[in-house]
Amino acid sequence: MSSTAATGTLTEREHRLYLRKAVIASTIGTAIEWYDFFLYGTAAGLVFGKLYFPEFNPLSATLNAFGIYAIGFVARPVGAAIFGHYGDRIGRKATLIATLILMGLGTFLVALVPTYNSIGIWGAIILTVLRVIQGIGVGGEWGGSVLMSMEWARTQNSRGLIASWPQFGVPAGLFLSNLAVLAFSTWTGSAFVTWGWRVPFALSIILVGVGLWIRLGILETPVFQGLVSRQKIEPAPVPEVIRTHPREIILSALLRLSEQAPFYIFTAFVFAYAVGLLKMSRDLILAAILVASVVSFVSIPLFGHLSDQIGRRRMYLIGAAVMGVFGFLYFGMLDTAIPWLVFVAIVISLIPHDMQYGPQAALIAEAFTPRLRYSGSSLGYQLASVIAGGPAPLIATALFAAYHTGYAIAIYIAVCAVITLIATAMMPDYTGQDISAEYDEVA
Repeated sequence: MSSTAATGTLTEREHRLYLRKAVIASTIGTAIEWYDFFLYGTAAGLVFGKLYFPEFNPLSATLNAFGIYAIGFVARPVGAAIFGHYGDRIGRKATLIATLILMGLGTFLVALVPTYNSIGIWGAIILTVLRVIQGIGVGGEWGGSVLMSMEWARTQNSRGLIASWPQFGVPAGLFLSNLAVLAFSTWTGSAFVTWGWRVPFALSIILVGVGLWIRLGILETPVFQGLVSRQKIEPAPVPEVIRTHPREIILSALLRLSEQAPFYIFTAFVFAYAVGLLKMSRDLILAAILVASVVSFVSIPLFGHLSDQIGRRRMYLIGAAVMGVFGFLYFGMLDTAIPWLVFVAIVISLIPHDMQYGPQAALIAEAFTPRLRYSGSSLGYQLASVIAGGPAPLIATALFAAYHTGYAIAIYIAVCAVITLIATAMMPDYTGQDISAEYDEVA
């Protein structure tokens, strides 16, 4: 069957079937991996500071917990380089299976880590190691899941929508992780801080089993099969893409600033801010993020589809501009500490993010030639984790500690938006163009 796919002799019906399977496998697998990754962020904002840094005051404990949280982001470019290499060498499918296994094991083991009261600082050290494993796993996941979907697209005017479905895995993972925490928070009550938080981490092993079963049943993409048949496989894709596409890698990282930094402020730091500082209900914030995730189920594919109509770059510029303004509205609503206003602020917070995240997968992946696409898109995408996603909760916490106002954080978001607008304007836009042939003549 794979040889048929490679020669391009599939019927239209068969092609649609394999496309559907690839999209489903990419989306479900990505949702599981992001469940694992987000679960740590939620726990970091709610319990890790208390359990693993009890000798510090609450603000310092939160900073330390988010410090370990940030280490996972530093590890993501490492995962991008490792799995980008194999994704361009041996294929998208095999690499996606490996990332899912790595991520799942790292998350499951978090459930077993003893606290400070049991083994002292070693608990935080073990958490750090597991967070690095998580970061490496998710660092290799994104590029493969996007390419597995996008490279099955037959028409040039649907790639934005098709590539946005793996992005859909992010709100799905966010929804599942917060739902799990909310459920066990309600069920275990005061015991949640003691042991209830561990159950969602342990349950991840079941989700990984489901994801593996689904991913084992898909075919390799026609684009990669074409590279194999034409003997265009690059022996050292990571050094080669750094040499030939440095501009696209850097721009890919910079254009993510106003999408990724606010996202982790809106979904991770908000627990420390709303629950810890404003003394809002933990369950209210969890419920609001759940509803925000559901909104993203619609808005991410919607904006991916719109990018097919008006162009990837134009859609992205609109989203970055909206985000630059929205930060001030967001913290203005949060600071009222009025429950319904806080709820609304959190629910709508992901829409400016989704205006960028929907078209982002295709915008970045299309910028790289096929034989280097996994490595290049993964490196560009994951480098943003070092400058945006990882530091964002730390920067937000430090800004509030220094200025005692959420508007200082809103200014930080606005600065990210300005950088994104400049980077996006310089990014090539391949909307509607053929991406199956090599963009250059280098063999």
